[in-house]
Amino acid sequence: MKKISVIICTYNRSDYISKALNSLAQQTFPVEHYEIIIVNNNSTDETDALCNTFLQEHQHLNCSYFIEKQQGLSYARNCGIAESSGDILVFMDDDAQADKNYLQEIYQFFEATPNTEACGGRIYPDYESKRPDWMSSFLLPLTSTIDMGDKIKIFKGTKYPIGANMAFKKEVFHKHGLFNTDLGRKGNNLEGSEEKDIFLKIKKDKKLIYYLPFAIVKHQVPDKRLTYDFFKRQALGIGKSEQIRTKAISQSTYLRFVLKEIVLKWGVSMALFGFYLVTCRPKKGLKLLQFRWYVSQGLLNKG
Repeated sequence: MKKISVIICTYNRSDYISKALNSLAQQTFPVEHYEIIIVNNNSTDETDALCNTFLQEHQHLNCSYFIEKQQGLSYARNCGIAESSGDILVFMDDDAQADKNYLQEIYQFFEATPNTEACGGRIYPDYESKRPDWMSSFLLPLTSTIDMGDKIKIFKGTKYPIGANMAFKKEVFHKHGLFNTDLGRKGNNLEGSEEKDIFLKIKKDKKLIYYLPFAIVKHQVPDKRLTYDFFKRQALGIGKSEQIRTKAISQSTYLRFVLKEIVLKWGVSMALFGFYLVTCRPKKGLKLLQFRWYVSQGLLNKG
């Protein structure tokens, strides 16, 4: 029977880390067939104490704890990969909670589709207060939300799983390399694209990536994540990350991406703005344009 390694990287999430770990301790999947690898990326709050408490209270689990001194989510994830012993690597965020059948669903899928290299599951948002009225379905990925229905599907085109709930065969990282440490969050910055970088390499290799509707996690969305300042920094970070990712491929790749941003993505955003305007939902339309503006600023290094 293949073994699963669940890698959970954490940075200053003392409000959530215990719930995340406890959800992994309550799986229906046999405990002897999975391990939990916790990577603390230099947290300065109570995260260290809470992780050690979890280890003491769950000694029946195969659970390991590491400190990654190099700051950055990609460094932490790469540490988890290096320390893992599983054939299947599952990544879950430190502010998410897994459904009790989470690992069972992932394992059964990989067993049923042995040629698959990667997949991602459904992510439900858990708002601290409520979903804001400006939040359209097009901006839900900013809250790490993904719901593509109740059937297994292929992620087509430029669509791919969200990092709060994704799984890979370990061989993916031998074939394509580890997470790019020039990308992803570092401390309190809001850059990303390290997941996209891996998934696009898998797609370029002509491998399919699947959506699993019943591999479910619930993701915390605190009110501070819905503030204007956070929204702006997140959108700028997305643009900056795409600049770094595409320039690392080639200058022409970056320029093509900029052209796509200006022509296609701005065109779609303007069309959606018009749609929301005529359907009396101007806040949703205006927020989309605001998002596109800040992404473009980050992409052009003007943010």
